[in-house]
Amino acid sequence: MNLRDLRYLVAVADHRHFGRAAEACFVSQPTLSAQLKKLEEFLGVQLVERTSRQVMLTPIGAEVAQRARYILNTADDIVEVARAASDPFSGDFRLGLIPTVGPYLLPHLVPAMREHLSRLRPLLYEQQTAPCLERLRRGELDAAILAVPVEGAEGFAQLPLYDEPFLLAVPREHELDAGQAVSLERLAAERVLLLEEGHCLRDQALEICKLVGAGDEREFRATSLETLRQMVASGAGVTLLPELAAQAGAGLANAGAIRLLRFTEPQPKRHIAILWRKGSAREATVKALGEMVRSLEAVRGLSAW
Repeated sequence: MNLRDLRYLVAVADHRHFGRAAEACFVSQPTLSAQLKKLEEFLGVQLVERTSRQVMLTPIGAEVAQRARYILNTADDIVEVARAASDPFSGDFRLGLIPTVGPYLLPHLVPAMREHLSRLRPLLYEQQTAPCLERLRRGELDAAILAVPVEGAEGFAQLPLYDEPFLLAVPREHELDAGQAVSLERLAAERVLLLEEGHCLRDQALEICKLVGAGDEREFRATSLETLRQMVASGAGVTLLPELAAQAGAGLANAGAIRLLRFTEPQPKRHIAILWRKGSAREATVKALGEMVRSLEAVRGLSAW
């Protein structure tokens, strides 16, 4: 039994398809299938159920794949430890970000990384929270920037980055005075537009709405904050925007079609943190990146956590 065969098994567990698993491992399908067969013979158990329509792991196959994933992550960390010993701030760094953070934080972060961590090559992945955490758990990401607390983050190390207030986005002709802060209770009288299921920002906004007895517009679910912004501009309703996203909209062609209002204290906020696997060889790099985010001018303008 060797690490290569364990990688083949984990690939099959991830893709549930021999062809896609083989592509992910950069081998031919017959090679992958033959090596898995040898692994089954070595262990004396059936790991994979092969049918004409799908590939499934047997119960023992799923357990072996789970343990194999841990072994492979540890083996990869050994390689990273060796590389980091010579230069911890060089090489590929795989960073995941949720869609409501990535497009608005990265324009500030990437230039700073190019200036201060120039030997690091960031590979950026934008995904919703659950798949982002799963990729981090599998070792496919070195770190992830998420809104916390979040279910499934137990066992990861994390560094708080910043608090981000929510602003209320309303159509330009809305009766609310742009010069005054608005109370959360006002949401109960509004048609609140939210993101679709799967976005943690949707859950956070729903919690805020529930506090004041407000509901959301059930006939509409946006796939992005930019779509929400345009729906507000069209007069369809109001929405909650994180402050960095709200600031980013100032340069849009129809930025004047919406107005942004602050809430009265205590302002509703979300907590943003960077997460990584405990004991990861890239821990020093993650912490340095976290401190860099904290030092960004755009972030310092937000409330300190």
